[in-house]
Amino acid sequence: MKASNGSNTHRFSTVLIVSIVIVGLLAGGLLGYVVTYSALSGRISDLQNQVSALPNQNVTYVLGTNTSLSQLYNQVKDSVVVIEGQVLEYNVFHQAYYSQVQGSGFVYNYSGRIVVITNYHVVQGAINVTITFSDGDTYAATVLGHDPYEDLAVLSAAAPQSEWKPIELTHSSTLEVGDPVIAVGSPYGYAGSMTTGIVSALGRTLTETMTGGYPIASVIQTSTPINPGNSGGPLLDYEGRVVGITTAIVTDSQGLGFAIPSNAILREVGSLVTTGSYNEHPSLGVSGIDMTYAIAKAMGTNVTYGWLVVSAPNSTGLKGGTTQVLVSGSLMTIGGDIIISINGVRIKNIDDLSTYLEENALPGQAVSVTVIRDNQKISVPVTLGTRPSA
Repeated sequence: MKASNGSNTHRFSTVLIVSIVIVGLLAGGLLGYVVTYSALSGRISDLQNQVSALPNQNVTYVLGTNTSLSQLYNQVKDSVVVIEGQVLEYNVFHQAYYSQVQGSGFVYNYSGRIVVITNYHVVQGAINVTITFSDGDTYAATVLGHDPYEDLAVLSAAAPQSEWKPIELTHSSTLEVGDPVIAVGSPYGYAGSMTTGIVSALGRTLTETMTGGYPIASVIQTSTPINPGNSGGPLLDYEGRVVGITTAIVTDSQGLGFAIPSNAILREVGSLVTTGSYNEHPSLGVSGIDMTYAIAKAMGTNVTYGWLVVSAPNSTGLKGGTTQVLVSGSLMTIGGDIIISINGVRIKNIDDLSTYLEENALPGQAVSVTVIRDNQKISVPVTLGTRPSA
């Protein structure tokens, strides 16, 4: 019996000690929490008082040039319009119906005549074309002129003078990769939408069905988000001047859009307004493809850049391909001249070739084309022709 009582007493003492330790830990933790909470509450209260003391004002996003984005938007929004029309289409049963098309445009003052500039593909084949201004007023519009080769169109409308708020154009040749740009338009019909980005590349080419296979030259590539409905709207620099017209997006791309350069507008707008067309696009009169390492290997040459002439009339002085071979699984015609420069300007691909011709040459002009022919470098004088009337 004595041994049992001693064991119970020892067990009781152990439990008591453990209980005291646990209670002490809990009490210490609670005390620490209370102290910490009190300190944090005081700091939070001080911060709240400091915030409350700040002046109540709107946040303005300011650019490095001290230009406010919101002020810039207010400067240009009334110059951007929504363009709508109807296009005749046919269903699977060959029954005719009209579908609605929609895009954007902007107001421009050409030598005292106020017009709206947009993409040709926005109004291509459209009837009942209208222009809607930022205040919601809508007017019937007429297409004064168009050029599919640059995806440009100029419109007019019988709107009162109070509606017209022209926007300034500047030369796109001043752009550099990395420059910030802004697009304003009507993506998916949401009029007056503004997005920002940068110039991600210059001198690109686009080929659309309406151009008959001829490239649209000197296109601006931008990271500015562009969606259906933006087409025809202005691409602006951070001074609110038009440097291009947003024209296309690459399906399933991430932040990749394109714009027709403002240099093309400045070059063509007079002819589009006064004659309805522009027919001064120079052409070499030949067809070809970009050179690659695989093509160069198949041809037995060390020249891996340039533009390979596939076919050429004898009248051009250039030599077309002579042999068909499989290159990387595709049948190609090789053996023709490799164009590597024009008037001393290096030509790496179709982007360089198209941009040089469009910005520096005219139909009827003679140019010196440097080519690699039979692994020899020679210069060929070529008189430029004109693209077919579109």
